[in-house]
Amino acid sequence: MKANLFSLIFVLVSFIANAQTEVEMADQFRADGKIYVVIAIVSIILAGLFIYLFRLDRKITDLEKRIK
Repeated sequence: MKANLFSLIFVLVSFIANAQTEVEMADQFRADGKIYVVIAIVSIILAGLFIYLFRLDRKITDLEKRIK
């Protein structure tokens, strides 16, 4: 189990290290000013997910209280 976990960690670290190179598409978005649109859309999606998870947690907690 530990060997699989360490292998997974090393693979993820190698992907992260590989992702640190310059990306031409991101540079072009930044030059055109479109990077802000991308950031806004990603932020909206993440905010929606967090709100959904928060509401779901509250509903589950309420159901657990009703069961007890």
